[in-house]
Order: sequence, then C-alpha cells, then structure tokens
Amino acid sequence: MSRHPSFGKGRTTTKRNVLKRFERIDVLKKMGRWKETENTRVTGLPKTPVA
Repeated sequence: MSRHPSFGKGRTTTKRNVLKRFERIDVLKKMGRWKETENTRVTGLPKTPVA
C-alpha cells in the first residue's frame, strides 16, 4: 500500500507561521520585552515576528 505524498519527509522542513508558547517567550527575551520577575503569566502573550 502506498502513502500519500503529504506524509513525506518534506513536512518537517517547511516554515511554520505559528510559534509555541516557549518559542514566543524566547523571542520576547531576545527582543528585551520579557522579564522573568515581572512576567509570570504565559497566557495572553503579545504578538511576535516569526524568524
């Protein structure tokens, strides 16, 4: 039985346009907009550019 081409090896190499929470926090830290002492919530994060 053959597999559909969408299940192939190219799926992981495509660029995602949505970041996970920990990735967004890393981007905010690099931009200097995240401080560990002030920010305790991980919900309602501001939008970040996808790099």
